[in-house]
Amino acid sequence: MKKMKFHHLKPAEGSKSKKIRVARGESGKRGKTAGRGTKGTGARGTVPARFEGGQTPLYQRLPKLRGLKNNPKMSYSVVNLNDIANKEWDGEVTPESLREKGLAKKKGLVKILGDGEIEATLTVKIDAISNNAKNKIENAGGSVEIID
Repeated sequence: MKKMKFHHLKPAEGSKSKKIRVARGESGKRGKTAGRGTKGTGARGTVPARFEGGQTPLYQRLPKLRGLKNNPKMSYSVVNLNDIANKEWDGEVTPESLREKGLAKKKGLVKILGDGEIEATLTVKIDAISNNAKNKIENAGGSVEIID
């Protein structure tokens, strides 16, 4: 049995065809205009893929969108502990009760920060809270619960 070598390999019969040699005399099959018709961009050179026949191109029709839009950023309405300490509470502090007392914005999430001191024992159910504020509320005898 003969060993197969690289120089013995050939493409399958009929899989390769000769390259058409265009524009080789007027009497030949692809002579004179070489199958490109007469005149115009197509006959003279390559047309860019983005070319749209003279109408305003798509990249010029679309508006220019500049800058970075940071959509997923979460913004909180911030309330400090000294604001909570200055109001009367019936034991429970929630985002709704903070809105009723005018301490938080009408919409969005609410976060409590630890600026100030608090002596009242409160149950806080809030969207977000700083560690400092959480420690101060728990040291005063209250409890903190994060709501989703």
